Amino acid sequence: MPKLSVIVPFYNVRPYVPDALRSLRANAREDFEFILVDDCSTDGTADLLARAERELPGAVLVRHEQNGGLATARNTGIDRARGAYLTFLDGDDWLAPGYYARLVSAIEELDCDFVRTDHVQCTARARTVQRVPHGRRNVPLDPRDAILPAHRTTSVDYAYAWAGVYHRRLVERGLLHFTDGLRTAEDRPWIWKLHREAESFAVTSLLGVFYRRGVSSSLTQIGDARQLDFIRAFDQVIEETARDADAAILLPKAVRTYCAIISHHLGSIERFEPSVARKLKDMGTAALRRMPQDVLDEALDSMDTERATRLRRLRRRPVPASEVAA
Repeated sequence: MPKLSVIVPFYNVRPYVPDALRSLRANAREDFEFILVDDCSTDGTADLLARAERELPGAVLVRHEQNGGLATARNTGIDRARGAYLTFLDGDDWLAPGYYARLVSAIEELDCDFVRTDHVQCTARARTVQRVPHGRRNVPLDPRDAILPAHRTTSVDYAYAWAGVYHRRLVERGLLHFTDGLRTAEDRPWIWKLHREAESFAVTSLLGVFYRRGVSSSLTQIGDARQLDFIRAFDQVIEETARDADAAILLPKAVRTYCAIISHHLGSIERFEPSVARKLKDMGTAALRRMPQDVLDEALDSMDTERATRLRRLRRRPVPASEVAA
């Protein structure tokens, strides 16, 4: 059994593939495997990955017959992974040399279900360190204790799957897979599930992932209908959290975060195509109506005036018939 499985989905990121592959080579070890998932690329990415399968130690190439999105590509990798531990990398990001060896040492020493790490955000030539929003470090903790408070940024808001490493027992318990088909916000139901249902986690200050922001092919930069999958993602968070034994305590955090994301998208609605902008308003209105209304009232009362006013205005809109049953 390999010690570590690294799952790397690729979709039309040819300009960045060489950086990712070079960084994987600088992290290769005889007991590491690299599962390269080509999500039906059409820009030459597939050719680079075919070469990597031959030349990168531990590389395994899997090809999708049709594009399924990041969540589905990660699931393909999880299903092929054989490692005692698993981690992720996106095809347009890269790593510091020797990072994965240090990451494995961290989870072995901490002996917990998963470990979360800081990362370096790269926007053009700017580099900034992004920290896991949790103060206690290098000690195993109860993941549920890191969900709250509702009014502050917490570990469930730091949803990057590649910022950490995960024990195989999470796969066996059905906690590591993503919701198939989600095109954006795929990490949100996933991180909430981990924090609700895993038994232990830890945070470490280890740095080694370089996250490339502002990539033109990223869905965060594209204003089409795929962006609206965040509605489905957060509906899942609300639905699953509502079934939790501590729903009364946890739902205010889930609802407040959902509201903040809706408000964020409304605040930059001009970047969407006109038809998608209308769809955003329709789906946002319906989403607000589906939330527990008493919890929603409390969330809106706790937000700043600009965001609360924007959401209250949206809440008053009529809900189109097409969204009522969503």
